[in-house]
Amino acid sequence: MTTNTQSNGAAPTHRLYLVTGTGQSASWREIGAAWPNKDGKGFSLTCDAIPIQGRIVMRDATAKPASNGGRR
Repeated sequence: MTTNTQSNGAAPTHRLYLVTGTGQSASWREIGAAWPNKDGKGFSLTCDAIPIQGRIVMRDATAKPASNGGRR
């Protein structure tokens, strides 16, 4: 989904997911990406969607997505 690079050309280090439900029935949908700030004290985010319910989870971009329809 979000494959944009930040203005400095770096690939994102984290992915943002909308998670609805809990446990084995939770549904994960990628909604954005994150890059660490140069000072190391935060992140810059880009979002393809802003959810009005559910929760946003930020995970390392190196984590492989689950192959079960977007669920983790």
